[in-house]
Amino acid sequence: MHTYSEQELLRRNKLTELEKMGINAYPAELFDVNVSAKEILENYENQKIEYKNICIAGRLMSIRDMGKACFMVIQDATSKIQVYVKRDEICPDEDKSLYDIVFKKLVDIGDIVGIKGETTIHAQHFSLLSKALKPLPIVKEKDGELFDAVTDPEFRYRQRYVDLIINPTVKDTFTKRTKLINTIRDFYNNKGYLEVDTPVLQPIPGGAAARPFITHHHTLDIPMYLRIANELYLKRLIVGGFDGVYEFSRNFRNEGMDRTHNPEFTVMELYVAYKDYNWMMDLTEELMEKIAIELHGTTEVKVGDNCIDFKRPFKRITMFDAIREHTGIDISEMDESQLRDVCKQLHIDVPTNIGKGKLIDEIFGAKCEGNFIQPTFITDYPVEMSPLTKKHRSKKGLVERFELMVNGKELANAYSELNDPIDQRKRFEEQMQLMERGDDEAMFIDNDFLRALEYGMPPTAGIGIGIDRLVMIMTNNPSIQDVLLFPQMRPEKTNLD
Repeated sequence: MHTYSEQELLRRNKLTELEKMGINAYPAELFDVNVSAKEILENYENQKIEYKNICIAGRLMSIRDMGKACFMVIQDATSKIQVYVKRDEICPDEDKSLYDIVFKKLVDIGDIVGIKGETTIHAQHFSLLSKALKPLPIVKEKDGELFDAVTDPEFRYRQRYVDLIINPTVKDTFTKRTKLINTIRDFYNNKGYLEVDTPVLQPIPGGAAARPFITHHHTLDIPMYLRIANELYLKRLIVGGFDGVYEFSRNFRNEGMDRTHNPEFTVMELYVAYKDYNWMMDLTEELMEKIAIELHGTTEVKVGDNCIDFKRPFKRITMFDAIREHTGIDISEMDESQLRDVCKQLHIDVPTNIGKGKLIDEIFGAKCEGNFIQPTFITDYPVEMSPLTKKHRSKKGLVERFELMVNGKELANAYSELNDPIDQRKRFEEQMQLMERGDDEAMFIDNDFLRALEYGMPPTAGIGIGIDRLVMIMTNNPSIQDVLLFPQMRPEKTNLD
């Protein structure tokens, strides 16, 4: 049985009273909006003639009773605007008590209303378009600035629809997110690359080292996996003859949650034939600089207490040099046992079932990653860390890989892609050995992908860019939950009313 608060019961009683008066609180008729609040606010002084007969709709955010008139503020998708409602004009030929009953007793903050009238805005017609049965949280505002705003993340993330209503900066974050994605899309389209779609449900979770979500396909009677990456499918398209393909991919990893990780996240992956990782570094610098300028008008972006400058070129340093620089230890010739001793020496706790590659990754993550605030390419990774990457052309034991670090976190990961099917099979088999040791993030063998490589894949450069983390940086938000409209959360303990 649903239980309602006192305020909710009051609103439901008001709904009943409106129904008794023959007023439909949820009408189906078209309300032909012809202007936005922002348009009026920005253009009225120069184009008064254009705003003689307007029709606007939005959510009622405040109402101030003046006896035979009232002032109300409505908020549409663009802004807020004040409306003047005069009883004798709203009800010229009707019972004037209707105004007193509806406006003073039955209309609430949060209701969605429609207004027709003149200028800024002198109402001549009022329509109730949707009755709000829950009250909005009280938010105080002075001189256009919010104070005592709702900041509780549990409330904001769980009820994002309310967060968007009462916190205007939230909508701005997601508007910039869309602009950022469109900037990337335009950048790649202008270079002739093709946007594609690849499967979300996959028979083998490939393209990354991660724990997958598992489901079941009833018709085929087989287990299926939500994709952890789209890399192997995009490479199949390079085999098939496309010179450049990219995809904005929703990926799913059954792993931890924190301020920079969410089980469902967005990655943009790009693959271009006949290129290498050095070329991809140059392209990535060009893209990041363009995004900053498109969103901020400058290459400098404020992120917390830092000012990040995306002006090309970015710093470049090898992974081993980065570890040596920040720990004083040269690990370049160490085996697994020696690396475990280094982890112990540096007080880094590591699982017993991980191999050499992940041990190096743990050392870098614990002692180096957070130090790279300005955009920095970490290059030339150990082969054990990169099972899908081409071996380095001149440095034995390394691969041609880079990660872009910004504000102490990985933002992009890129390779000269491994296109030798014999080497690739060997790498997959090494991953299976790690899986047998208990590493549940090790890669499966994808035999169809190996078959594709046997038909011949041209030399290829590939990159994955974490869109959510990039949006965090470009909008100065400290948590990934702030840039996802509906982040994953534990189920509520109380009933949803």
